[in-house]
Amino acid sequence: MRAKRTALLCVTGSISAYKAAEIARELVRARVTVRVAMTPAAREFVTPLTFEALTGNRVATDVFDNGAAGAIPHVTLAKECDVVLVAPASADALARLACGRADDIVCCTALASDRPLILAPAMHSVMWSHAATQANVALLRSRGALIVGPSSGDLASGDTGAGRLADISLIVGHTLRILGRQGDLAGRHIVVTAGGTQEPIDPVRCVTNRSSGKMGYALAEAARDRGADVTLITTPTALRAPAAMEVVNVMTALEMADATREAVKSADALIMAAAVADFRPSVAAKDKIRKRNGALSLTLEPTVDILGTVKGEFVRVGFAAESSHLRKNAEAKLREKDLDFIVANDISASDSGFGSDNNRVTILDRTGQAEELPLMPKREVAERILDRVVALLT
Repeated sequence: MRAKRTALLCVTGSISAYKAAEIARELVRARVTVRVAMTPAAREFVTPLTFEALTGNRVATDVFDNGAAGAIPHVTLAKECDVVLVAPASADALARLACGRADDIVCCTALASDRPLILAPAMHSVMWSHAATQANVALLRSRGALIVGPSSGDLASGDTGAGRLADISLIVGHTLRILGRQGDLAGRHIVVTAGGTQEPIDPVRCVTNRSSGKMGYALAEAARDRGADVTLITTPTALRAPAAMEVVNVMTALEMADATREAVKSADALIMAAAVADFRPSVAAKDKIRKRNGALSLTLEPTVDILGTVKGEFVRVGFAAESSHLRKNAEAKLREKDLDFIVANDISASDSGFGSDNNRVTILDRTGQAEELPLMPKREVAERILDRVVALLT
């Protein structure tokens, strides 16, 4: 995860070129070194200065401009990068790449590179569906290129159809997944649960909790970026589904238990970050319960104990969300569930926990050791948790 990673972002002539700036920014946020190459057509839509400001690196725009990369720009760029990402990839760029053309800095560098190639097409829907474009895409895919998108929707022309640049998070997610192939979790299968389960009272109402799912999603993305094959089992959240992983959508504790049992059959580690309801209504009404005078009484029964019933030869990590006696309650859960370690957080804190982007946790392991982490972003907490998972796996 902490190894230096470099992505070559190639921008070609499409109205979606402005979105490439956001791709560059998100990759930089993920601690990726970003180099940029632009075709002449791309510079009609966005300037090199934009990418230089975002990445801190000079932009390569010409095969013969040795100031941007080195004595032989396309060779230097090809050697420096760990992945080549063409986003947006215009119809013209796809055709040139398929034919092995080498008459601009993007195609020349791609031809000189033996690194993984990701293509994110963007063009008018008729151009995308044209037999020539589809043949070029099929040829590039057969050579090992990963095609991300396009998506469907409103186009710059005012028409609607397939041809929009894929969502930025999808493009960035696949790029990070490939960059993590040499990470310390490469070849491992990590199962993560996230969100708060919803136990139905009737078709409208449910018993749930305030979990946002952010901690579980951070763990899933961090594991993906370290090379793992990730299965994310998630309840409904307001978060965008992470890219480049298997996402299993569930609602109730029972559904999560069933999905978890299936997923861990091939797992190296299970991280139960979901806030699973302890109780559910004994009977869920088939129709909406109408408002009447007087109180409504519900009979609750315990839900399934997922950590207590899901067994196997894999690393087991639990979470304890407590409002009092944090250490005592977490230690009891650690023993009862036979966990390798547990992550405890105080849900009464106003600056961390449920709904927050940050967390302050204490990690306790089966040897009795405890590590108190200061307030930090949930992604950083996820990295610290995964460091322990890696240590246990190795």
